[in-house]
Amino acid sequence: MRGSTRYAEATAGVVYVHSSPTALCPHIEWALAAALGAPASLRWTAQPASPGQLRATTDWVGPAGTASRIAQSLRSWPVLRFEVTEDPGEGVDGERYSFVPSLGLWHGSTSANGDVMVGEMRLRVMLQAARELGRHSAYDLAAELDRALGTAWDDDLEVFRTGSEGAEVTWLRRDVG
Repeated sequence: MRGSTRYAEATAGVVYVHSSPTALCPHIEWALAAALGAPASLRWTAQPASPGQLRATTDWVGPAGTASRIAQSLRSWPVLRFEVTEDPGEGVDGERYSFVPSLGLWHGSTSANGDVMVGEMRLRVMLQAARELGRHSAYDLAAELDRALGTAWDDDLEVFRTGSEGAEVTWLRRDVG
């Protein structure tokens, strides 16, 4: 058995800042630099889906768990719309974090192809609640599955995602090991 920890494994991911006020852009770069331990200089472009807002995308490399650190630092600004992904690695699932001002932060585990995975135990709890609570109240299994899959976040962000064509990608790297 290897003597490494989850945080010693290198992985990569992407930060998508879908919309940000101009005044926050330097603060976002500072937050990324702090989370990655490396300078961050993003190329900001106009966000057509939200006039007056800017967007940027950057790839990153770092230890597993970096996406969580990035998402936690970016959620400090409730006016942002962003997503942070982390690729799966040896013994570690991928992750996706999505933030929408009206919905807050959503997190899901992802498979190698990027699909959101909902674990067996979470599904069992939903089914049990549907059986027990569904008889006495308006428990909505479909709504719970939508929440687990991040459907509302995807619906909100889709117009901002399609607006990202042509944006420059900048690579950020955090030393591992």
